[in-house]
Amino acid sequence: MRIILLCGGAGQRLWPLSNGIRSKLFLRLLPAPDGQKESMLGRVYRQLAVAGLDTSALLLTHRNQVNLAFRHTEGRLPVLGEPAKRGTFTAAALAAAYLHTRGTGLNEILCIAPADMFAGEDFFHSVAALPDLLLDSGADLAMLGTRPSHPSDQYGYIVPDQEITRAHKASYALVARFTEKPDRIGAQQLISQGALWNCGIYAFTLRYMLFCMKRCDLPLNDKELCAMYDDLPVRSFDEEVAERAKHAVVLPYDGEWCDIGSWQALTEQLGNRVIGRGQISGPAQGTHIVNELPYPLHVIGVENIIAAASPDGILIAAKSYAHAIKEQLGALPLYPMHGETAWGSYRVLDEFDHRSLNDILAIRLTVLPDQRLNGRIHGSGLKVWTIVSGRGEVMLNGERFSAASGSVFSIPADTYHTVRASLDTSLELVEVRLGNSLVSAFYKANS
Repeated sequence: MRIILLCGGAGQRLWPLSNGIRSKLFLRLLPAPDGQKESMLGRVYRQLAVAGLDTSALLLTHRNQVNLAFRHTEGRLPVLGEPAKRGTFTAAALAAAYLHTRGTGLNEILCIAPADMFAGEDFFHSVAALPDLLLDSGADLAMLGTRPSHPSDQYGYIVPDQEITRAHKASYALVARFTEKPDRIGAQQLISQGALWNCGIYAFTLRYMLFCMKRCDLPLNDKELCAMYDDLPVRSFDEEVAERAKHAVVLPYDGEWCDIGSWQALTEQLGNRVIGRGQISGPAQGTHIVNELPYPLHVIGVENIIAAASPDGILIAAKSYAHAIKEQLGALPLYPMHGETAWGSYRVLDEFDHRSLNDILAIRLTVLPDQRLNGRIHGSGLKVWTIVSGRGEVMLNGERFSAASGSVFSIPADTYHTVRASLDTSLELVEVRLGNSLVSAFYKANS
């Protein structure tokens, strides 16, 4: 079986911590077994490894996040980049075409899974049982469904039909139908009928996925599919495959599972009520602070709110209404003010509008040990690098210079430049860009 982790997302549900560069998958907020913090993607990768499924896993994400996904899985999983975001069906189709083009057999079982879930440590042991279930049942599609803990209008539901018992194996059920995000009364009725939350875990053969792709007039070659990607409609796997499957089965999962798609869901898993600089005092039950700014954030006497702050902005919201931020942001042209990259991270410190020099932009860059910035040449304007901490080496038009705290480098136009951190320590520097073209180039590259 090949596990395909879908790492999509526009970075708006957990704004301002998430953005178009660093989506919620990459937020290191969840408590890890070693006492540190891990990201959602890091947690899923760790659980895959425990279940022995990591060697068969493939990540699929937007091409702007390929290096970041590679970094959060310690560089141990292959990452496939999507040219654009066109829904879960199109993403699954791209992964299938990629494997098919490289000679994967038609009877190979594929399993797609969202990477933004929070599940019990035994969850992927149940995922590992899906190939046997698919073969035993002769179904087109096998999936996992978790038993609801409460009537939720945020999840889709799988309504089971006949239950089938297998000797020495877990029982499963035929799927009668799917219901997508009912209201709470409808959810309660579904639960009384034995409905399960849909975990978004689907197993199927490559042959069946190629059949579904042909039905939608999609090419079976990944390069041909990528060439037409921008013109494709947004399609969901639920609508194009699951709801059209003639024979689908579901395996119930009784452990912990939730989709961390809101501040309400995330704060239930954080462990600490305050992350970053800040303090909660007075009657403030259910309130959380997540602060990435260097300034303290105080909440006094306000209950059940999320106070989140980052260079992208500040959100103060009742948890029950925080999900509305996605609609509030809408189609606004938001430029990420911070993000992670393959070489490290960056944060915009300030931007100035200066008459004689046009625009001035100050950015703080952190280059990880033994990593280097991508080499650049700018055609106009001026860059100035000031080394804040760490050690490394700066290269200017082929010349090498030692870099340490206090070093300053002026980089005029038409100068090839890059910097590498030393093997044992990160290198932090402040980059000041002078000139409209240099400032606009930064936002364009990170939009």
